[in-house]
Amino acid sequence: MSITAEEKTKVMKDFATKEGDTGSPEVQVAILTNRITTLTEHFKTHKKDNHGRRGLLKMVARRRKLLDYLKSKDEGRYQDLIGRLGIRR
Repeated sequence: MSITAEEKTKVMKDFATKEGDTGSPEVQVAILTNRITTLTEHFKTHKKDNHGRRGLLKMVARRRKLLDYLKSKDEGRYQDLIGRLGIRR
């Protein structure tokens, strides 16, 4: 249900702004997007898992806040990130 350490490391490497970057908004949004995608697949087979769905909604809200922050700080980085992740808006 959650992502493996190898997947997380790969996502960090792909979206890092500099060497050793683990906490930038880009990396955090990419990791959350990966987890959200995994959970969305989980809910296709487990329709009644409402406790897990609450966690999913919290993740989506956290990603939205990070994206809003990034958009307010640097519009170019925001556009690049949503393009690379395939997030519409």
